[in-house]
Amino acid sequence: MVTYDPRNWLVALALHRSDTFRKLLPVLLVIGLYTGGIAYLEISKFKLSQNHHLSNITVMHSVLGFAISMLLVFRTNTAYDRWWEGRKLWGQLVNVSRNLAVKLATYLEPTDTANRSYFARLIALNAEELHHHLQRERTRLELDSKPHPEIPDFDRAKHVPSQIAGLMLQRIQRLHREGRLDGDRLIILNNELSAFLDVCGACERIKNTPIPYSYSAFIKKFIVIYTVTLPLGFVFTLGYIAVPVVMFVFYVLASLELIAEEIEDPFGTDGNDLPMAQLSAMIAKQTGEILH
Repeated sequence: MVTYDPRNWLVALALHRSDTFRKLLPVLLVIGLYTGGIAYLEISKFKLSQNHHLSNITVMHSVLGFAISMLLVFRTNTAYDRWWEGRKLWGQLVNVSRNLAVKLATYLEPTDTANRSYFARLIALNAEELHHHLQRERTRLELDSKPHPEIPDFDRAKHVPSQIAGLMLQRIQRLHREGRLDGDRLIILNNELSAFLDVCGACERIKNTPIPYSYSAFIKKFIVIYTVTLPLGFVFTLGYIAVPVVMFVFYVLASLELIAEEIEDPFGTDGNDLPMAQLSAMIAKQTGEILH
């Protein structure tokens, strides 16, 4: 995740690798050449005037401009809600890991280094494996109706976070049978372990349920058609200045869609995705300090 000073306005001049301008530059050049070609045909080749019926196409852009702005606002807000929910879930995972570690450190004898080390390792391993689980392509396609045999490790059918939670529960049950944990403490620890899988399931819901395809495809088509038809009317009033104007309009609209695409899956490896590796390392460090 990119860290920055939100009060520094110089970030407007910086070009980060996740900046949409870098990604859109080739398409912007194509849009500029296309607009320049339209301007040349209308002004020099066909010598069309402002009285031509094509000049009225700007009325359509004025009407549709409001519709496309509302669609993009809804799209961006929906994507950000998914990103923020993912961050809250990983914050919950940090808290659950600490709570479980603190309770185990209290319930287990200080001399019981074997069990303390065991739980410290598994609590840290749970966060690490959840991180890798959410970044696997297989996780994203779990609800897809089509098989995907071309994906590496697709034959791994076992759910790793569930196995880790199961191992911790087995060890806690064994401690209960040995009389080292009473029934009340068993119930408390069982609730903490259930929270691990609750977080995992909520993250999977975000990961494998993307924005509906028809909605995403419609917005992209809308942006392309809207931008492609802009030069037809803008050239009559702006001349060749329509080239940078149309490029800027496309940059704004397409950037909003690219930003929404990036943050709607907060568990990826893009620059604005969640720092799951750092959060996993923090969980490992803090639970190790508590249980050792």
